[in-house]
Amino acid sequence: MARILDGKETAAALETELKGRLEALRKAGKEPQLAILLVGNSKPSVMYTAFMQKQAAGYGIPVRLVKLPQETTEAELLGKIGELNRDPGITGILMMMPLPPQIDGERAVEAIDPDKDIDGLTTASLGRLAAGKEGLFPCTPRACMAILRHYGIDPDGLRAVVLGRSNVVGGPVAQLLQRANATVTVCHSHTKDLASITREADILVAAMGRPETVTADMVKPGAVVLDVGINRVNGKTVGDVAYDEVSRVAGAVTPVPGGVGSVTTAMVIESIIATAERA
Repeated sequence: MARILDGKETAAALETELKGRLEALRKAGKEPQLAILLVGNSKPSVMYTAFMQKQAAGYGIPVRLVKLPQETTEAELLGKIGELNRDPGITGILMMMPLPPQIDGERAVEAIDPDKDIDGLTTASLGRLAAGKEGLFPCTPRACMAILRHYGIDPDGLRAVVLGRSNVVGGPVAQLLQRANATVTVCHSHTKDLASITREADILVAAMGRPETVTADMVKPGAVVLDVGINRVNGKTVGDVAYDEVSRVAGAVTPVPGGVGSVTTAMVIESIIATAERA
C-alpha cells in the first residue's frame, strides 16, 4: 500500500514555522493585516470568509472585512480595491469569488496590487512565476510543493506529469515543479493517449476536477500521486484519483479529504505573512 501523504500533518508542521516568522516580524515592528472583500451573499463565500477570519485569528493576524452589497457596481468595487491598495496598514487582500454578474471578475482581480494579491492570480503575479521571480503565487500549487518538502520528496531530476492547465492550479504547479528541476509534462482535455504519458510520471498531479478519473492502470508503480480534486459524488467528497485502487500501485498518495486542501489554508496564511515581510 502507498504511503499516505497527510495534509493535516504537513499543515501542523507549517504552523510552527509560520508562527516563528510572525514572531520575528513583530519583533521588527511589523504586523500583517488581511483585508477580505466580500461582495454579495454567496453562501460558500460567506462560509469561507468566516473560516479565514477564524484561521487568521488563530495566528493573531487582524482581519478587516469589507462587505459590499449584492448590487455593488464594478466601479464601486474597483474604487474600494484602490483604497485597500493604497492603505499601508493592509498588507494582503483576499477577494471572495465568484462576484455578482454585473462585475467583471477578471478586471477586479487585475485591479489588486500584485504585492497584496494573496491568491496570486493577477497577471503580474503569474508573470513573476513564469519568469522565475519572487512573488505571491496561487496557494493550492504551493500546498502541493509543501507536501513534497515535508515528506522529503525532491523533484530534482524526476519526471512530473500535471493533469490540468488552469491558472489556479495546473499551470502554476507545473511552473513550481519546473523550478524544482523536475521535467514537466502538462496534460489536458485534448491530450491523446493520456495513460501512456501518466505511466511515465514519478510525480503525478491530478487537477482536472473530474471525480476518480485517475485509475491504477494510469499510475507508474511507486509514483507519488498528488490529488488536488475535490468533488461531491453521492454525498461523499472524492478526489480526481480513484484512491483505493491507486493506493495499491503508487508509492505515496494524498487522500481526499485530508490531503492538499488541508495545506492550502496554511499557504494562505503564509502569503499573508510574506506580504508583511516584503512590505
